[in-house]
Amino acid sequence: MAALSGQRIAIVGLGASGRAAARLALGHGGEVHVSDDADTPALRAYARELEAMGARVRLGGHDTDRIAASELVVASPGIPPASRVLSCLARAGKRWISEPEFAFRFFRSSLIAVTGTNGKTTTSALAARMLEAAGVSVGLGGNIGGGLGPPASGLALRVPAPEWLVVEMSSYQLGAISRFRPDIGVVTNLAPDHLDRYPSRAAYYADKARLFANARRDSRWVLESEVPAALPLDDEVPGARYLFDAEESARQRSGGPDGAPAAYARGGWLMFATGGGEERVMPVADVPLAGRAGLANTMAAGLAARLAGAGPEAIARAARDFRPLPHRLERVVERDGILWVNDSKATNVAAAAAAVRSFDRLIVLLAGGQDKGEDLAPLADAVRGRVRCAIVYGDARFRLAEALGGTASLVRVDADFDAAVDAAARRARPGDVVLLSPACASFDLFSDYEARGHRFAALARGEV
Repeated sequence: MAALSGQRIAIVGLGASGRAAARLALGHGGEVHVSDDADTPALRAYARELEAMGARVRLGGHDTDRIAASELVVASPGIPPASRVLSCLARAGKRWISEPEFAFRFFRSSLIAVTGTNGKTTTSALAARMLEAAGVSVGLGGNIGGGLGPPASGLALRVPAPEWLVVEMSSYQLGAISRFRPDIGVVTNLAPDHLDRYPSRAAYYADKARLFANARRDSRWVLESEVPAALPLDDEVPGARYLFDAEESARQRSGGPDGAPAAYARGGWLMFATGGGEERVMPVADVPLAGRAGLANTMAAGLAARLAGAGPEAIARAARDFRPLPHRLERVVERDGILWVNDSKATNVAAAAAAVRSFDRLIVLLAGGQDKGEDLAPLADAVRGRVRCAIVYGDARFRLAEALGGTASLVRVDADFDAAVDAAARRARPGDVVLLSPACASFDLFSDYEARGHRFAALARGEV
């Protein structure tokens, strides 16, 4: 455990990933310096823990000279490249890596990496459950958060190492890799997102495409059938491609010249095709995840698990038992004939549009929050004919009202979130769905999407 003996490792950011990277570096004999712009009681407690392990910690600012003098710099994903500390390092010609890139250097397990715009967490968690159902030892973590798994560096510390790791990867993390290479890489879908941080859609997609940066001939890629056209993925990238298509009656989409497996829906069944044969996995009606997006996530997870050695029976069993994760098309309560659904994690237009299309009941839609500046036309297209009334609130309410006003009855709420939920309750009728699928970030009114979802759920249950 002395692979870093004597090396100076700088960790920029004392969030969960920064702390995990620091522990990993200390465990391998590194001389660790951690710094964070903030200085709070919680951070001071974390600092004391790391100092007791031998790290040096600075709060309330960064010593860029000291960081630049380190052999290796690990930057947390929440720190944008335009921040003062990373801008200073860039001007000094000092490169940094992401925390999963650092962890990868110590992985001893086979690796599934999952990225995409929406569905990453659900697909990652479901793939891990499918492998567990098949009796495969597995570790789940990375960007997944929500208490579902540790950062990637936490997985690297596991003893004994599991057979497989399933790691969720954000675009921010992929943008700062150099050696990171999954055995199986999954892209759930792609749509414009994080345009408040990226200068363009192309720049965001380019970071996603870093998943393929170190591809080899034995690499395997699980992709939605529509993704290759949107992703800047060179046809010369090595490895076999395994495509999935959640449209009913889709024909088999072969992943490559070697007859790679595919996943598709036909005749009401979820099907896999392996080489020259087909496998019936489970009835589509038995998939508990709602709508086309839920089926697509199940296919992506199932293909990844199948490629990692899980059989169709274990995949079907895990899929049947899986329930939506909190704040992701989560059914909160049904009362007075009205179903309340918390999809607070839908922080972009593509996710909200997919949520609206997931129900065969009329919807009262709650949309709003901090505007990311996305094109709202895809949401308007989804709303038309499916939404009884759109309730728009928060910073984005004016633009949402303009985009959705001609597609459904619309109410603009200029007061707080509770007033928006009350407006939805007053307009919902028996048989309807009240759907919180905001298409926006939460930071105008809440600390994060989870706080927004918890508030919605409490109001839906009548607990406040």
